[in-house]
Amino acid sequence: MINPAKTYTLHEYLEILRRRIWYIVIPFVLIVAVASVYALTAHKLYKASTLVLVSPQRVPEAFVQATVTSRVEERLQSIAQEVMSRTRLEQIISEYNLYEKEAKSLSKEELVELMRKNIKVELPTKKDDKGYFTISFIGDNPKMVTTIANRLASLFIEENLRIREQQAVGTTEFLAAELAIAKKKLDEMESAVAGYKRRHMGELPEQRDTNIKILEQLQNQNQKLGENLRAAQDRKLFIQKQMSDMEMPAASSAGPTAASPDAAAAEMGPSYEAMKERLTRELETLRTRYTENHPDVIAAKKRLADLERNKATYDARDFRKDPRYKELKNQLTLTDMEIKRLTDETAAISEQISKYFSRIERTPAREQDMAALLREYESTKDNYERLLKKSQEAQQAENLEKRQKGEQFRVIDPARLPERPFSPDIPKILLVSLLAGLGGGLAAAFLREQMDRSFHDAADVEITLGLKVLATIPKIEDTTT
Repeated sequence: MINPAKTYTLHEYLEILRRRIWYIVIPFVLIVAVASVYALTAHKLYKASTLVLVSPQRVPEAFVQATVTSRVEERLQSIAQEVMSRTRLEQIISEYNLYEKEAKSLSKEELVELMRKNIKVELPTKKDDKGYFTISFIGDNPKMVTTIANRLASLFIEENLRIREQQAVGTTEFLAAELAIAKKKLDEMESAVAGYKRRHMGELPEQRDTNIKILEQLQNQNQKLGENLRAAQDRKLFIQKQMSDMEMPAASSAGPTAASPDAAAAEMGPSYEAMKERLTRELETLRTRYTENHPDVIAAKKRLADLERNKATYDARDFRKDPRYKELKNQLTLTDMEIKRLTDETAAISEQISKYFSRIERTPAREQDMAALLREYESTKDNYERLLKKSQEAQQAENLEKRQKGEQFRVIDPARLPERPFSPDIPKILLVSLLAGLGGGLAAAFLREQMDRSFHDAADVEITLGLKVLATIPKIEDTTT
């Protein structure tokens, strides 16, 4: 092109088009012809698609909460990995005799990989529209791709049911195992609490008020026993004084005559029984020290024999046979028994008071121990109750999946026999070839026009030669026919 800055008119563009027509026609025809031949001779592939609906569970979630809570796309990835595993795909290839031609040159692994590439799982592009997905299969046999697409859809449905049921069963088993552990720990805590209460019965915090009341009662009872004991002791002293007053006149009336048996009996003691008991003890004591021939032992035996001989004299003068004296003696005996009983009861009450004092003093320590035990017990109990509730919910969810009442995949649009090949796309190829041919022709004409150094008008001459054109001869066309 001689004048790049030249402005063209529509007439000049038409002139260029007429002049370079073959540069446009030849590339256009070649490109379209090549594309048409490719479209007619290329290996045809067909695509069959199955539309699968993700239907929600039939039982409202307010009543039964499903254990499978993962999103559809996450589960589809897991299901696709299982369905498109080497074992599954080899089984389908063998069952339907797929890729017979390719099997001659490819290994089984390569055939499986080829089939994986021909399987398409597509989710809707909109984020809010996740209620369905499509499963497609591409192949060269229309009937076979339809069959395989429907078979893959059924495998996805079966695998989804299996995975959901397996996950529900696994959840139930896990929670059952955890529940058993929690139950065992709860039983141990209950046994620990019960054992602690048994070991420290009476010292527990809830028994503090009872212990205080019992302690007050024991103290009051001990006070009364003390008063009764002092009264009994005073009564004993009074009785003893009365008995002494009765004994004193009898002892003085006997006289101090030592030679008479009565005087000897009076010197030996106030009564026959007391004298005999004293002489017998004295004789036994001497026998432990001396032999029977010892003078002291012989003298003791003589005194005991004299006492036996003078028994009638003692009985005649024994004031203890006086009914009043006997009554006082009985009263003294009863008073001694009462004093002993009151003393024993006071000791027992004092022991009980000490016992309850110790219980009350140990109550704060038991309260701390019980608080720690009960905290752990309540925590274990709460954990057990939560696991029990979750286990029951998991069991319901498992029953829901086994009865196929949960979320399911359902085919709503099964694969149909494709009427046209999926690849190559002939209309698209022809359209692209037309556009490419036209673009190629125009590009060739443009390049040829840029390389042209010939003169086409006066401006080209003036620019090239630098001379002023005075006149031009128009193109002479032969209009005769």
